[in-house]
Amino acid sequence: MLVDNGIYKTLLEKKEKGRKQIAVLIDPDKVIPSELTPLLDLAMEAGIDYFFIGGSLLVKDQIKECIEEIRSHTGIPTIIFPGSPLQICSEADAILFLSLISGRNAELLIGQHVVAAPYLRESDLEVIATGYMLVDGGKATTASYMSGTLPIPSDKPDIAACTAYAGALLGLKMIYLDGGSGAQNPVPASMISAVRKAVDLPLIVGGGIRTPRQAGQAVQAGADLIVIGNILEKDPKLVLEMSASLKSRLTDA
Repeated sequence: MLVDNGIYKTLLEKKEKGRKQIAVLIDPDKVIPSELTPLLDLAMEAGIDYFFIGGSLLVKDQIKECIEEIRSHTGIPTIIFPGSPLQICSEADAILFLSLISGRNAELLIGQHVVAAPYLRESDLEVIATGYMLVDGGKATTASYMSGTLPIPSDKPDIAACTAYAGALLGLKMIYLDGGSGAQNPVPASMISAVRKAVDLPLIVGGGIRTPRQAGQAVQAGADLIVIGNILEKDPKLVLEMSASLKSRLTDA
């Protein structure tokens, strides 16, 4: 029986209201769970909507500790952004059941999903089927290397639009456009706009978003939820500016 913790329902409701959302991505390999408090306090002050937890390659098994730390300090929902079935953790509220529809690696289209299925069935996680699309962010990323796939060229919005539409036809519930961790450039506004016109699903955009201006451009082009991660490792207070930028864009609209 599928678990419904209200996460996807909330995503849809906010999308329908034009309420742009923001998530902070935490890579358990790059943090010390007990030292997350300053970032968590800033996230609450900024009014972020979700914490995404996960990474393309995890060397440290700290997902559970990160989620517990978040829950002890905030009431913000936690969503697993998994790089493999090893990152399933029942302490979270939901998991993005990612299908790498931009690639041709069968393991990431269905293979690892079969491995994960019995564990998810026994968990209390809300499972959200998500079409994951890697976009060329200007340099090779861990995601592209670990997945063994080529990202969609950043100047080919038509490919992205057709891929997203195919994902919608397959019954996926969301689309995630990602430049990958450490991307030099964010997903182009032209590609976000093309995908937005092709599908009416909640649209997540992440990777390479380093400034409030880039965040604003992403939502103006059609993103419903932006994800920021790497830049906060250097400047955690940037989450306040990012959130303020999204709220001002909503007000201006």
